[in-house]
Amino acid sequence: MREVLTKSMARNIFYGGSLFFILIFIGLFIHGHWYIVNVSTDHAGITESVARGKHIWEKKACVNCHSILGEGAYFAPEVGNVMTRWGVADDPEAAFETLKGWMEAQPSGIEGRRQMPQFHLTDEDIRNLSDFLIWTGKINTQGWPPNDAG
Repeated sequence: MREVLTKSMARNIFYGGSLFFILIFIGLFIHGHWYIVNVSTDHAGITESVARGKHIWEKKACVNCHSILGEGAYFAPEVGNVMTRWGVADDPEAAFETLKGWMEAQPSGIEGRRQMPQFHLTDEDIRNLSDFLIWTGKINTQGWPPNDAG
């Protein structure tokens, strides 16, 4: 091998290396997108109610306090697996009743505890939100959150 690195050799190494890593990046991006779309997301479970529940989640800015599947603020508890923690993930009616009771009891008024505001949601809004939270609990999160409490 030559002991001198010429300009053209350096340029070829730079362009070749850049092209190699760009192709690796594109491949990883495509694989990640494919995995999310085809493996980890429950497409069959996305009903109109689930979509409306996500809209309520966004409209009321729940993510400003709660995290869902690790995304959002850490001021309030993780809610990606809340229906499983409450033991109502397999019963939509029980999930609705449990969430309704929780939402109507807010703010709790317990001194020294963070207070969740009262959003004055309708029963339909609460049902849609509970369906959305049930759906998020069925996403293949590969072990996230690391513990039951999030």
